[in-house]
Amino acid sequence: MKAIVIHAAHDLRLEDRDPRAPMPGEVRVAIKAGGICGSDLHYYHQGGFGPIRIKEPMILGHEVSGLVTDLGSGVAGLSIGQLVAVSPSRPCQACQYCLKGMQNHCENMAFYGSAMPFPHIQGAFRQDLIALPHQCVPADGLTSGEAAMAEPLAVCLHAVHHAGDLVGKSVLVSGCGPIGLLSVLAARRAGASEIIATDLTDFTLAKALEIGADHALNLATDPDALTPWQSGKGQIDVQFECSGAAQAVAAGVKALRPQGILVQLGLGGDMTLPMQAMTAKEIVLKGSFRFHDEFTTAVQLMQKGLIDVAPLITQTFCLADAVKAFDTAGDRTQAVKAQIDFT
Repeated sequence: MKAIVIHAAHDLRLEDRDPRAPMPGEVRVAIKAGGICGSDLHYYHQGGFGPIRIKEPMILGHEVSGLVTDLGSGVAGLSIGQLVAVSPSRPCQACQYCLKGMQNHCENMAFYGSAMPFPHIQGAFRQDLIALPHQCVPADGLTSGEAAMAEPLAVCLHAVHHAGDLVGKSVLVSGCGPIGLLSVLAARRAGASEIIATDLTDFTLAKALEIGADHALNLATDPDALTPWQSGKGQIDVQFECSGAAQAVAAGVKALRPQGILVQLGLGGDMTLPMQAMTAKEIVLKGSFRFHDEFTTAVQLMQKGLIDVAPLITQTFCLADAVKAFDTAGDRTQAVKAQIDFT
């Protein structure tokens, strides 16, 4: 089988790997679609992020779907030929956090395509993948591309859960990459009455309007575009901060009403926060990291037609063009979610 392997920054190779048959309790999946995530791009462009560095060749990828091709003994609930969305999350289910139902904070997490531990956790950008049954969520009725969007959508559903009741609330989404745009969809499904999206490129902002945002503001061309929502002590109930940029946090804090909620999803490194303003306005700051049960919910919402992710899949590349796919994926003037076809 072919696999997409990162060796160092800008050293991405399509390599041969040996597939294997599933052992008892395992599922073999022929990967059909894989979405390129921001963390994949960090490995590609910088060789890692923060203190995390690539120390050995690593297969990238964690947003995937495919067809079940073989079942190990003892596996039930799945059938050969069935399309499944594959969760990259493999918590140990035995550490203190797993036992408390906080699997996204597992102390022994094996998450596809992660250089955090060493040896690294090899990823899912390969034509043939062995997974565990609980990772494989039936995605009947979806396209393989839609099913591969379950992982980033689950991230946003987890954030919406942290935000609490959004019915009738005003929401600011700062940063309109894939996570920001999926947050727009998730917030609307949760009942938000007004959604303001901000970004620095017109392409992504047009997408925000296309999928249902009420306002799309380009802060690069109009730095004061949020002023109407910053009047008084602020007009916005909840901010989903998806850019990881300190400027976006500061602008959002000015727009949040007293006791408003700031949910931080963007991972752009450490930043300086306007702590005095946050204290005076009693802003509630919540971090949001990965997901667990939300993965199945993401698939079900798409299957029921309650969330449509198709407009966010802007490019699909063949496996031979993997490098071109990675070069395109981070260009927010033309791409939201670039995917790779592994068939």
